[in-house]
Amino acid sequence: MPSAPPPARPTADDLRFFRQALPAWFDAVARDLPWRRTDDPYRIWISEIMLQQTRVDQAVPYYERFLAAFPTVHALADAELDDVLRRWEGLGYYARARHLHRAARTIVERFGGRVPDTYDAIRTLPGIGPYTAAAVLSLAYGRSHAVLDGNVARVLARVFTVADDVKATATRRRLQALADALIDPERPGRFNEAMMELGATVCTPTASRCPACPLRPVCGALAEGRPEAYPVTKKKAPVPHHDIAVGVLFNEAGEVLIQRRPEDAMLGGLWEFPGGKREPDEPLRETCRRELHEELGIEVSVGERLCRIDHAYSHFKITLHAFRCALRAGTPTSRTGQPLRWVAVEALGDYAFPRANRRLIEHLHSHPLQPSLFG
Repeated sequence: MPSAPPPARPTADDLRFFRQALPAWFDAVARDLPWRRTDDPYRIWISEIMLQQTRVDQAVPYYERFLAAFPTVHALADAELDDVLRRWEGLGYYARARHLHRAARTIVERFGGRVPDTYDAIRTLPGIGPYTAAAVLSLAYGRSHAVLDGNVARVLARVFTVADDVKATATRRRLQALADALIDPERPGRFNEAMMELGATVCTPTASRCPACPLRPVCGALAEGRPEAYPVTKKKAPVPHHDIAVGVLFNEAGEVLIQRRPEDAMLGGLWEFPGGKREPDEPLRETCRRELHEELGIEVSVGERLCRIDHAYSHFKITLHAFRCALRAGTPTSRTGQPLRWVAVEALGDYAFPRANRRLIEHLHSHPLQPSLFG
């Protein structure tokens, strides 16, 4: 049976522990993170976008390198997308980087180079949803907007024993209303950070550290003796797997052919080796030959397999099979109008690639092909 909705109005005890005990705990134990040492809305915005699907320990070096390259919103707006994607490489979810770049140009063109300080305005920027808007506005401008990310939802689901699917729209709406009622309007940024810190370091998905939690006196899940029964989520469907065959095609100068992905596609704007998805029961070498013909209008002979690379994305997995190819007929021309380039292997580091392609490049560096094999 679905649970009763969480209370619309927190009790006096709830407010005391959420607004007093939780921020006091945060002040004592908060991790020293670079974006917590600034109130610059640009830097806070960059950190929030990076942290959307990246762990804190992974994000820190990327954050520091990205801001070294683009220290201001004007610097980011003036940059070429290729450079932005190259600095982002390794973080994944490249739509975040494309949206950052577009949003920076919008901020310069429409808002005078200042990140907007109202909810309606900041939500017009590409890539900024309700969570990011609330985080930037509360942390940078002191606006009273409560965040609701996975960590905060987990804390609320446990404290208020919410037994409905935490990812369902109706449940998220109720949890957002509860977060809005709990937030301390005097110091909303500190409150939001404390909530996120608690979910990240104490009220974790498994092995919760309940004795260290400042909310334990009001936590319903702890009172039930089963905190890890919350939050409730539907079982995930099996993760699909795809075999991808790509061609490593050289010209007489020893340069390799790469192509750029459409900006509106997954991994948009990144460069890759030409190829594509295997059809059912299709031999992998035939996949490679067919894909290069369909994409580039060329005929190739497909030689040895150079390497096999397994890689997981958020919703599916792939095995990338790279084959050495020789051009037999035609001139490579993108059927979709995407840029193509012949690039020396040593210069491939100047381009942004998906992780699986980057591992193929690492293989080419460590197993260089002999010139006699290019034709």
